[in-house]
Amino acid sequence: FWLVVVGQIISLFGNSVVRFALPLHLLTVTGSAAVLGLVTGFAFVPMVIMSPIGGLIADRVNKRNIMVSLDFLTSGLTVLFLILYQRVNLTGIISVMLFLLYGISGTYQPSVQSSIPVLVEKERVMPANAIINMISSLSGLLGPALGGVAYSVWGIYPILTGAAVCFFASAVMEIFIKMPVSCRPRQESIWKECRADLSKSIIYITKKRAAIGKLTICCAGVNLVLSALMIIGLPVVVVQALDFAPKEASRLYGCLQALIAVGGLSGGMSAGVFSKKLAIEKSWKLLAVAAILLMPMGAVLALDVPSLAAYGVLAVTGMLIMATTSVYTIQVMSYIQVSVPADMVGKVIAWIIALTTCALPVGQVVYGILFEQLAEALAVIFLAAALLTLGIVWQSRRVVSHL
Repeated sequence: FWLVVVGQIISLFGNSVVRFALPLHLLTVTGSAAVLGLVTGFAFVPMVIMSPIGGLIADRVNKRNIMVSLDFLTSGLTVLFLILYQRVNLTGIISVMLFLLYGISGTYQPSVQSSIPVLVEKERVMPANAIINMISSLSGLLGPALGGVAYSVWGIYPILTGAAVCFFASAVMEIFIKMPVSCRPRQESIWKECRADLSKSIIYITKKRAAIGKLTICCAGVNLVLSALMIIGLPVVVVQALDFAPKEASRLYGCLQALIAVGGLSGGMSAGVFSKKLAIEKSWKLLAVAAILLMPMGAVLALDVPSLAAYGVLAVTGMLIMATTSVYTIQVMSYIQVSVPADMVGKVIAWIIALTTCALPVGQVVYGILFEQLAEALAVIFLAAALLTLGIVWQSRRVVSHL
């Protein structure tokens, strides 16, 4: 398990740094925000497509071999990019590279998540998930920061060279993971078996174990309503709505992003520390807390509150919302990992990753439109989000009460 953790640290941080540095380099060279938006906007599509495929593979092949192969592949692609750099069209090669990186990430994560139940004891699944979740949060927080600093100091070439070496080292290290495996013999063509597996997994989460499908929708709802609001709403409020000077607004927003990341990390740590006291039947209460915390956000925007005081409320509530939703997500993922049959874990988790990944950009687009159209009534957006979250709470409570 700890070899998997170290591999995650290298892979996620490396992927995060490269996925940040490449678009930054594209913007620097082309100077086109439109090109940047188009390339980065569609880059998540391969992740959504490849997650279910990654789940199918994870349930049929040794998960260690998948991790090793994909890390070697990522290292090789990075080297190939360096060879072709300045020899082909920059926009095209960066677009292809980002598509491949996101697709590899979508294929990689089901193997990692489905390996946890076979590498640790049942009672340690939630702490193990908390560790993986914290690594993911840290990579999302520190990866862009490291990428930005490294790019400003060295440029794109040394970053990709270092990333290629790191991915190669991660693959070599993962060879030594002792992964319990029970591969099924293939009786039909690979395409027929993949279609059958895909159909089987959909039936499993929609009919046979419909509660798992409903929990997946609840997790997607959290991304759609809460996570997207934190990503889009808070910068709009701090930079545009509150009465701060431009430089001060940028600085305060940076601090706010750090506090929200701390909230996500503290939620992951709490899930690990208090795993034995957290029951899936009571997980809905965490979302209820998050819904209630949205109300003070709306209140300070509706009332004539001084900007600094409003900022303090947004910072504290935003941090607590990220903490509670992190614990909720870890609880749901841990329950699914220990309750789903071993030959279905990869496929089921892949659907969770695909649906929650889709939900986030949809929420971001919707909130972007709402914050532009309702610029004079921002409080309404936060209060509406609170009501929608309470709807997710109600659905989650119904589902977990029958588990």
